[in-house]
Amino acid sequence: MRTTRVVRRFAVTTGAALLALTGAAGSAAADDETPEKVTEAGTSFRTATALRIDQEATAEASTGDYLYWAFPVDAGQRATVHATVKLPEAAARHAASTWQVDVYDGLRRRQACRLGTPTKTAAQDAASVSLSCSLRTVRSWSEQWANDPLPGTYYLRLTVTDLKADDLGLPVRAEAKVTATDAGGAQAVDGSLGEPLVPGAGSDERRAAAVEPEDGWSGGWWSSRWLWTAAGGVLAALAGVGGYALTRGSGRPARVPQGM
Repeated sequence: MRTTRVVRRFAVTTGAALLALTGAAGSAAADDETPEKVTEAGTSFRTATALRIDQEATAEASTGDYLYWAFPVDAGQRATVHATVKLPEAAARHAASTWQVDVYDGLRRRQACRLGTPTKTAAQDAASVSLSCSLRTVRSWSEQWANDPLPGTYYLRLTVTDLKADDLGLPVRAEAKVTATDAGGAQAVDGSLGEPLVPGAGSDERRAAAVEPEDGWSGGWWSSRWLWTAAGGVLAALAGVGGYALTRGSGRPARVPQGM
């Protein structure tokens, strides 16, 4: 009976510890504050405007301009870019227009969209057009020959790709936002980069180079791997205690009568 009580007490204690661990991670994520809105966009990779995850951005531009924002994505994250273009009055336009978002990594390699609508045609009388692109999970390490997304600065580029010449220069209003989710420990790989892929520190790249996660590159201590590791340790300990209780037996050895 005493062994049973020990096993039960051990299970309750470790279960409470696991609940506290997951609760701490959840509260840390809930404490994050939404950053203020950005009201401009760059016109090239070098002048891309810094944008944090979940931060809203707007920009007044002319039809035909290239608009750039730079944002950080760390290992284990799945990022999705969202863009909406408020089009000019229908009476001022002469034909439909096709808009597109492209995403590039820190090496300026174009990244494929896993999901979303990166290209869309807006009718002449449409008031707006919305685009999106969900990237693959960012890996902490990759072979040099691979095109896997790696931690670092990413670039969102928004522009029109098909437009009648008479509509060039008409005013538009662009809105952009980047969201990200944690893919979890199941997507983690061994190995890591020496440094994230970010722009150089030259004077013409300081705006984009300033983009990094709130807690630094790979600075977050929490990962679902911690939970699974802790759970595995608890189960192993419980199995060991239970096995010991079963093999030990519940009774004391019989006393041998004296004189035999």
